[in-house]
Amino acid sequence: MGTPTRRAVLGGVAAAAGLGALATPAAAGPQRGRFAGKVVLITGATSGIGEATARAFAAAGARVAFCGRRANLGRAVEHAIRSSGGEATYIQADVREPSSVQHFVDSAVRRYGRLDIAFNNAGVQISAPLHKVTVEQWDDVTDTNARGVFLSMKYQIPHMLATGGHIIVNSSVGAVVGRPGLSTYQATKQAVQALVKSAALEYGGQGIRVNAILPGITDTAMIRPAGLDDATWQSALVFLGQENVDGLKRTATPAMIASAVLGLAGDEFAYLTGASVPVDGGIAAGRRMIVPPMPA
Repeated sequence: MGTPTRRAVLGGVAAAAGLGALATPAAAGPQRGRFAGKVVLITGATSGIGEATARAFAAAGARVAFCGRRANLGRAVEHAIRSSGGEATYIQADVREPSSVQHFVDSAVRRYGRLDIAFNNAGVQISAPLHKVTVEQWDDVTDTNARGVFLSMKYQIPHMLATGGHIIVNSSVGAVVGRPGLSTYQATKQAVQALVKSAALEYGGQGIRVNAILPGITDTAMIRPAGLDDATWQSALVFLGQENVDGLKRTATPAMIASAVLGLAGDEFAYLTGASVPVDGGIAAGRRMIVPPMPA
């Protein structure tokens, strides 16, 4: 792992922060039936953290509606959940488009009758020096990560006004720890934290809680370099954890992050709103991360 080429690859992966490690892998299993009767909406759940969270909520008894742009993956996740005895419905949607988001939310509520919990997870990332970010790249990242959360909340909240509910937004430890090459991504993650704070104050009196979860480094396709073989990637994850996760010294799996989302959504945190909760293995506490030199 010590060659300059390998270190540069791993540093680039480290810059692409996803979500940090929780206590132990054993803590990732949800309690079956804990969310029985609840209806959960999740954006961006065809892979990664979103998929793991959809599976976890369904395993805990919730009825889950989820969206994503890749219909083949969405149908596969839906089938897997139902084959395991859970209840889930995939609805194709693009969080950048108002009509698409409204259709997703309204269709889910028509199918399941209500909305109790929303996990606004969909997000994309680019890694590049600020002056090399194109306008098209900026628009795509901000439209997905910030506009997408705004649109999701805009169409979810009306369904929660009468009965209350809980909205959880997937932000990032990158919202509080700056890193070179991630200016666009981190700007959007700070933006959604502002949405969380304001919405929590606007709707708390109507029983709607709004919180953000701040992931660190997680083993997802978002941070894995294309074409990297499995053995090299597993070694890279060990390196990333040891060198960049200040507290726990290891990276997270999507299931660990899903467990944290379910924890926040539970009754144990019924008095928590307007908060941004780091689930990053200690990155925010240590505020350091190895990154490669930025190109000129």
